[in-house]
Amino acid sequence: QVQLVESGGGSVQPGGSLRLSCAASGSIFSINDMGWYRQAPGKERDVVALSTNGGATSYADSVKGRFTISRDNAKNTVYLQMVSLKPGDTAVYYCYADVQNRWLTIPQRYWGQGTQVTVSS
Repeated sequence: QVQLVESGGGSVQPGGSLRLSCAASGSIFSINDMGWYRQAPGKERDVVALSTNGGATSYADSVKGRFTISRDNAKNTVYLQMVSLKPGDTAVYYCYADVQNRWLTIPQRYWGQGTQVTVSS
């Protein structure tokens, strides 16, 4: 099994910054994509950003220029640096990792437990 542990959520005022971390551990042969989704109350879970193991990144239009995703492959960890936060960014943020447990197996998606980000004055 694989566990993803998130940290770094909290409450900030508009314009503030937060950095989320997500560390994967367990039965890991390799990790393909890692990324972040978020879910606001009463809304669906939407993708925020993703990072491929080749170094490519992609962002939702709503966070481009404000959020930066990065990863440390040696530590199986993905980060989300968030600046210029807005009340609309308030949500539970979930990380994920597409993990190959053994050589030649199909990657499976694992999820973190979620961390609350609240942006309010």
